[in-house]
Amino acid sequence: MGLNSIGLLVTFSVLAVAAMATTVWLWPRLSPARWSAVLGRVGALAVCQAFTLAALGLAVNQYFAFYSSWSDLLGTDTATAPITVAASGLQVLSTRSVPGGRIEQVIMPGPSTRLSEEAYVFLPTAYLKHTTERFPAIIALTGYPGDPRNLMTRLDLPGRMAKAIAQHQVNPTVLVMMRPSVVLPRDTECVDVPNGPQVQTYFANDVKHEMTTHYRVAEGRDSWGILGGSTGGYCALKIVMSHPDQFAAAVSQSGYFKTIVDGTTGDLFHGDKSVEQRNDLMWRLANLPAPPVNVLVTSSRKGESDYPATMRFLSAVKPPMRASSLILPSGGHNFNTWNRELPQALPWLAQQLVAPAA
Repeated sequence: MGLNSIGLLVTFSVLAVAAMATTVWLWPRLSPARWSAVLGRVGALAVCQAFTLAALGLAVNQYFAFYSSWSDLLGTDTATAPITVAASGLQVLSTRSVPGGRIEQVIMPGPSTRLSEEAYVFLPTAYLKHTTERFPAIIALTGYPGDPRNLMTRLDLPGRMAKAIAQHQVNPTVLVMMRPSVVLPRDTECVDVPNGPQVQTYFANDVKHEMTTHYRVAEGRDSWGILGGSTGGYCALKIVMSHPDQFAAAVSQSGYFKTIVDGTTGDLFHGDKSVEQRNDLMWRLANLPAPPVNVLVTSSRKGESDYPATMRFLSAVKPPMRASSLILPSGGHNFNTWNRELPQALPWLAQQLVAPAA
């Protein structure tokens, strides 16, 4: 059975309950003060804990989508794929209607970077009805490794956008839901890696180019924003700050402000100090002209390790850049916290974008 199959979770849950019931039934026989009985008690408790922890681990992994398969969990999945671009450009794989619009699953090619990634495009009802108008757009990014479906199943971004549109909080806006890790299993942190994958350029140029080419999405920077959580939040801030000619605003939920370099990233800078500095948002604020963009950063006073860094970032922002914050009293680095922030954060971002005249 697959790591994320319901059958496997049910099996270990039943085994955990059975082990506990068996231990309770056998406990009187294991009560004598003999070495064999002591070892029996230790063994029974160990079996109970093992099955219980396995069931809990499977449930948590299914909810947060940390690992997609056994090989992913064990670290034996080393398969890679060549960087390719479909000859016909953007490909629509599937289409389904949802309340408030339609979602299209697509392959998003990168003509300039030769990268390619899956995306889910939410088209609001107004897009489907008004066939001559162009609309603002938001790129929404997961964390690492991330599954773009989580943006729909865990965060309900299409539903939230449809509700905000219906309540006349925002203009109809297209969503482009993706993960930032376009060369899995490597985490590139949205860096243009020297002599490697140009991930920042892919999101800043290629994704926008494909959307404006294949959909009725406005081309101007004032009609484009980026939203992301965790790694996606760092990417959102960095891309908007690095490409103010392409984007007007960003939301970073529990994001950080400097590239993480570890075993999942490998060498992202290849000894080029200037590349490392440009990917450090605090360095950018201190040493480069402030970009004319508007950003919202979120955190929590208790539960988020990025809170002190978030406060330093807010203090370092200077005009013409503008920064707002949404700080919860408490909340961890998880979907529950982000769901509490999104009712304000998503409309805020859409309100910063300009809907072009018909």
